[in-house]
Amino acid sequence: MVARDAFYMSQALALAERGRGRTSPNPMVGAVVVDGEGVVVGRGLHHVAGGPHAEVYALQDAGERARGSTLYCTLEPCCHTGKTGPCAPLVVRAGIARAVIAVGDPNPLVAGRGLAHLRAHGVDVTVGVLAHAAERLNGPFFTVIRRRRPLVTLKVALSLDRKVAAGPGQRTPLTGAAANRLIHRDRAEVDAIAVGSGTVRADDPLLTARGAFRARPLTRVVFDRSLRTPPAARLLSTLEAGPVIFVCTALPDPDRRLRREALRAAGAIVEVVDAAGGQFLEEALSRMVARGVTSLVLEGGPTVHRAAWQAGVVDRLQVFTTPRRLGPEGVPWLAESELRLADLVDVRIVRLGEDLMTEGYVHGTG
Repeated sequence: MVARDAFYMSQALALAERGRGRTSPNPMVGAVVVDGEGVVVGRGLHHVAGGPHAEVYALQDAGERARGSTLYCTLEPCCHTGKTGPCAPLVVRAGIARAVIAVGDPNPLVAGRGLAHLRAHGVDVTVGVLAHAAERLNGPFFTVIRRRRPLVTLKVALSLDRKVAAGPGQRTPLTGAAANRLIHRDRAEVDAIAVGSGTVRADDPLLTARGAFRARPLTRVVFDRSLRTPPAARLLSTLEAGPVIFVCTALPDPDRRLRREALRAAGAIVEVVDAAGGQFLEEALSRMVARGVTSLVLEGGPTVHRAAWQAGVVDRLQVFTTPRRLGPEGVPWLAESELRLADLVDVRIVRLGEDLMTEGYVHGTG
């Protein structure tokens, strides 16, 4: 039964993947209904935030064939009314005999109540099938609930000698076409991209998803404690792609007040964070959750990367290593003694043209 359950749950996970980039801040969820003969009679996924849940589609697809069948679902069915009605009662009314759930829903509004409802109404419930894969799939959703901040991916492109630029303040493109396509595809899926103010001044980036379809606005975040970014930055010419948020500290500075007003006049949102306790990044990231950001890619540069790593707010690393060397004048990234790629878990290495991407998680699930 374990192998059979894993087989059908893998199908539910594949369905859930189809919602990537569209369901945030909700999780991606997939569901299949399997009859007593092992035939899949219903399939469903959560397509978009605010829309019907995966179980609704799967049960509708199965119709009367759901009675006496097994439901495989990647996340615990909800039992509360939000933008849509609760799913657990629907499962019961459909006559499902057995429910196999990958992982429980940590949302305090659910947190085991959906499973309890199923069991109380005679449904045989199994939990934990492909749980690790299900948690990784919805890392942003679990991170927001457990850590009260978005899932943070630290992304960097490095030369062979572990440098990020040819010199201070020099824009130095490193990755090739294949890696760039992946980078922009990822931008099309995450909620936000973030950089430090040094990157904006050096590279004057657009921070948009190019060559990849994006279904929702893309939030761009600049960590700029002193608001040194000029209002003429190219980033502020892309507001049609999504909001641009500058995060600064709350220091009494008349010049900073003028810079803040200038950025706001250019269309930016300015978040003022009280960093008196030294928790600037932690507080800034918690503010992003309030704006609907559950996943954030931190693209650079070394100063903000080091600050995020030392603050313990990095969940995943994505390192693109290129075949170039930048030499002794190059700008170094974090030293190997500070951040060891060998310590990552669930590591994936992908060759992209001449570049090599190493991707891994800082900590396990749960």
